[in-house]
Amino acid sequence: MWITPDWPAPANVKAISTTRSGGMSQGPYEGLNLGDHVGDEPTVVLHNRQWLQQQLGLTRAPAWLSQTHSTIVLDFQAPLKDVPNADASVTRQSGIACTVMTADCLPVLLCDRSGTQVGAVHAGWRGLADGILEETVATFDAEPEQILAWLGPAIGPGAFEVGGEVREQFIAKQPEAVTAFQPQGEKWLADLYQLATLRLNRLGVTQVFGGTECTFADPARFYSYRRDGVTGRQASLIWLDE
Repeated sequence: MWITPDWPAPANVKAISTTRSGGMSQGPYEGLNLGDHVGDEPTVVLHNRQWLQQQLGLTRAPAWLSQTHSTIVLDFQAPLKDVPNADASVTRQSGIACTVMTADCLPVLLCDRSGTQVGAVHAGWRGLADGILEETVATFDAEPEQILAWLGPAIGPGAFEVGGEVREQFIAKQPEAVTAFQPQGEKWLADLYQLATLRLNRLGVTQVFGGTECTFADPARFYSYRRDGVTGRQASLIWLDE
């Protein structure tokens, strides 16, 4: 039904990444579409979100964000009534599920080894290049070597074609990023998983897990914007058990 990260997180840290399994959406959104901004019926999306909350046993709704490929990180001290503009969130409060939606972009879930803080990051190539991971890790009280990261389903290195300007942006900020690009005619195939890992490693976060699921290559399980254009969104959530 959903993917549970295989990582040595503390027992009180709960995390999942949804697939298309479940839900009531139809047409190009068929399955558990959780995006309320993609053209799906609002009442159906609301039902899908409520169903997910119930299945996960969350006492409050997940902390949804309005994502804009920014480097804005929100620190949830308590749930907000309005949906804020941000591309990452963190919390030290139990029962608040930090949540990001994706359909090819890379979801990154973070926690510390003591189980006192968690975070979720929407890392598309723009946010990744601009420093969304750096901004999120900076909010953690723990030292970087005490932080765990899990890379959720994203477009894989065999499918993510980009222009030379994207490659240059990454290499300008981190020369070793050159290894994450392979030539494809006049363009390049980019490895989001490797780019994220390089950034995390540079920060001192060396415990990085996941990075094996390609959204583009698996239409039965995942939504993919690059593949389908009009499509739904899956979500990745992480929270501290109450």
